[in-house]
Amino acid sequence: MKLSELTEYADGKILAGVQDRVGHLVINNPERHNAVSLAMYEAAAEQVTAMSTDPEARLLVIRGAGGKAFASGADISKFEKERSSEDDVAIYQAATARFYNAVYTFPKPTIAMIRGYCIGGGMGLAVACDIRLCEDKSRFAVPAAKLGLGYGYDGVRRLSHLVGPSMVKEIFFTSRQFTAQEAYDMGLANRVLPPHMLDAYVSDYAKRISENAPMTMASIKSITHEIAKEESEQDLDRIAAEVKACFDSKDYIEGRRAFMEKRKPDFIGA
Repeated sequence: MKLSELTEYADGKILAGVQDRVGHLVINNPERHNAVSLAMYEAAAEQVTAMSTDPEARLLVIRGAGGKAFASGADISKFEKERSSEDDVAIYQAATARFYNAVYTFPKPTIAMIRGYCIGGGMGLAVACDIRLCEDKSRFAVPAAKLGLGYGYDGVRRLSHLVGPSMVKEIFFTSRQFTAQEAYDMGLANRVLPPHMLDAYVSDYAKRISENAPMTMASIKSITHEIAKEESEQDLDRIAAEVKACFDSKDYIEGRRAFMEKRKPDFIGA
C-alpha cells in the first residue's frame, strides 16, 4: 500500500481509502508521534463510518505513518485550546468516542498495525480493533494518571476484556511503558514480529481475510461483541438470524462447490 494513493483529510493528517478490498486508515502526524487532534478524530470517524458500508472494503487496517508510532493519543499541545473548558472537554470526548466506537462497531474485521509507540488514546484505538499485530520494538502505555485525566468506561471495559481487571489496574496505576513481549503475554498483542517482517505479515493477513466469506466473519464479530455484554443486554435472536443468513446465502453454496471442486471460493458477501 502506498500512502500517496490514499485520500487526504484533516489537512493531510488522516489518510484513507480502499485498495484490493482492504480499507486503510493512516494517522499521518509523524512529527508529533501521530498525536491526534480534534479535527483528526472527526475526520477519522467519518472515514471509518463510510468504509463500514462500502462493499469494496472487506476489512480495515489502521496504522500510523513514519514508523516511530502507531498513535500517541491526544495531542497534548492542543489541550489549552481544545480541552480546557467543560464544554471543550465534552466536545472532545464526544469526538473521540465517535471514532473509537466507529472502529469497535465496524461490521468487518479490523487490524491495528503497530510500529513504535502505542500510547494513551493510541492504546484505546488499538484495543477497539479486532486484531493487534506489532513489531518487537513497540511500546504500550496509558499515562492518564500522569496527566490527571479521566478515562471513560468503554475504553477500560474493552481493555479489561482483553487483559483482565488486574492488568488494567497495573497499566493505569503505574502509567509505565510495557514492552511488546509483555503486551503479547497479557493478551493485548496477537503477534509480535521483527520490524522488517511486519509489513509483509499484515499484507498477508489482510489478503487472507479479504478472501474469506464476509457474512461469516460479520456474524462471528457480532457474536463476540454480544458475549462481552451483560446477559440481559444480549440480542441472541439477532445473532441467530445472522447465522441463519450465512446458511441461506449464495456464499454458502459457493463455499461448498469450491471445496468439492478443489478451487479457491469467490465470495460476494451475499
